Amino acid sequence: MQNKNEKKLYYNLKKSVDLSRLPKIEGYNFEKNDFEKILESFNTTGLQAGELGRAIEITKTMIREKVPLFLSYTSNMVSSGVREHICYLVKNNKVNVLVTAAGGIEEDVIKARMPFSVGDFNAKGETLFDSGVSRIGNIFTTNEHYTYFEFFMRKVFDKLMEEKTKDGYCIVSPSEIAEMMGRLIESEEEYDFNSSIVYNAYKNKIPIFCPGIVDGAIGDMLYFYKKNHSNFVLDTARDHERIIDYTLQQEKTGAIILGGGISKHYVLNANIFKEGLDYAVYISTAQGFDGSDSGGNVDEAISWAKVKPTAMHAKVYCEASIAFPLLVAASFAKKN
Repeated sequence: MQNKNEKKLYYNLKKSVDLSRLPKIEGYNFEKNDFEKILESFNTTGLQAGELGRAIEITKTMIREKVPLFLSYTSNMVSSGVREHICYLVKNNKVNVLVTAAGGIEEDVIKARMPFSVGDFNAKGETLFDSGVSRIGNIFTTNEHYTYFEFFMRKVFDKLMEEKTKDGYCIVSPSEIAEMMGRLIESEEEYDFNSSIVYNAYKNKIPIFCPGIVDGAIGDMLYFYKKNHSNFVLDTARDHERIIDYTLQQEKTGAIILGGGISKHYVLNANIFKEGLDYAVYISTAQGFDGSDSGGNVDEAISWAKVKPTAMHAKVYCEASIAFPLLVAASFAKKN
C-alpha cells in the first residue's frame, strides 16, 4: 500500500516542460568503430564533452566562413606536444595571428634543436637541480638546451642591430624579434626548422605577438646584451598598434584561447576596438571565483566588450593538451 507522504512527494511537483526537442544524452557506441563518430558524439554526451562538441562546431563555422583567427596559447603548450598541433595550423595557414608568452617562442626554437623529455610530476626539485635538469610539470629540459639557445639569440640580436639601427638606435618590437628568429633558424645547422612554429610563421607571414617577451630566457639574455648595446631598444607599443590596426581591418574575428595569462588578454583587449570577437573558444582549467582574467568566462569578456553579446562561444573546462588535439582533429584536420 502506497504511503500518503510518498504520494504527496511525487504528485506535488510542477509539471515538466517538454524536452523532446532537445538532443538526447547519448555517448558513443564503440560497436561502430569510427573515430570521427566519436568526436561527433561529444555534442550529445553532456558535461564537458558537450562543451567541447560545441567548441568544435564553432571552430568549423569559423573555418567555413573564413573568419580571421587569433590563436592564443601559454608557453606550456609549446613545452608539450601541443607544439606540433600549433605548427600544423601555422604551416598550413589555418590561423592568422599568434599570441603567446616568452616560453612559447623560445622553447619552440630550443626544441627544433633538441627535444624535451617525458618526466615525472613528482620528481624532486633538488635532485633535478643537481642533475642540471629543469621541470615543466612532467616535462624535463636541460641546461644545455638554454646554452645553445643563448648562442642563437646573440645572432638574432646582432642581426637586428645590423639591419634595424637608425640614428644610433636599434628599436624593435617583440614580433620583429620573433620574425628574425624564424628567419635565422633556417640557416642553423642541427636545427629542424620545418618543425618550428616560429619558422613557419615567418615563412607564411603570420605575426607572433609576445607582449611579455622579457619574462623568460629571452629577457635574461637581453639583459646581458644591453650591457654592451645600450642602444638596443624594445618597443612593445609598436606591436600594440600593429595588432589593433589588424583587428580594425577585419569585418569579423574569431579566437581560440588555450589557457590564460597575458596571451589571452592581449587578444581580447585588441578586439575591444571592434566591439568584440564574433567567435570565441576557450580551453582552460582556470575558474573565475578569484576574479582572475585567466579564469574569467566569456560572459565576463562580454561585459568588457571583448566578445560581442551575439558571439558564438564556448568554454571547455579541460586541460588543453587533451582537448585541443581533439578539436584540431575534428575541424582543421578533417578531410572533407
